[in-house]
Amino acid sequence: MGKKVLILSSSPRRNGNSDLLCDRFAEGAGKAGHQVEKIRLAEKKIGYCTACYACRNGKCPQQDDAPEILEKMLAADVIVLATPVYFYTMCAQLKALLDRTVAIFPRLTDKKYYYIMTMADTSREMLKGTIEALRGFLDCYEGSVEAGMICGLGVYEKGEVREQPVWEEAYRAGLQI
Repeated sequence: MGKKVLILSSSPRRNGNSDLLCDRFAEGAGKAGHQVEKIRLAEKKIGYCTACYACRNGKCPQQDDAPEILEKMLAADVIVLATPVYFYTMCAQLKALLDRTVAIFPRLTDKKYYYIMTMADTSREMLKGTIEALRGFLDCYEGSVEAGMICGLGVYEKGEVREQPVWEEAYRAGLQI
């Protein structure tokens, strides 16, 4: 039986470059027999964590989509964290969700993670802040494994990523889960 793969696409642009790479990764994972679900965070209502810690008593008081997504994260074997890189770090949509995982801390354990990142800059060195932030998140959860990184560099306009080698890299990564 295949694995449960949850793809969290945080691009605010439908069919933006990181969103397209999510679809390509999903295509490969589906072909390999895995159960794949993609969630576009921009289409969900996710409030910022207010550090009230009401979630310690069982429920966040915010009425939004975060609890449903968090439950899906708990159920997944593999989680893909996908983001366009803005000002050399992850976009706000992904950061807001990651902060809300305090509600399930420390239960989000033993997951494999893939990162999908895209940016207009062509220097891989400029991904450093994003990678450090994502790795910092994984460091908080026991048994988290960084399984792969898919980086689309030098892409800005929608669809440009289809013409880059990373297009096939995303597909192969999905196949090889």
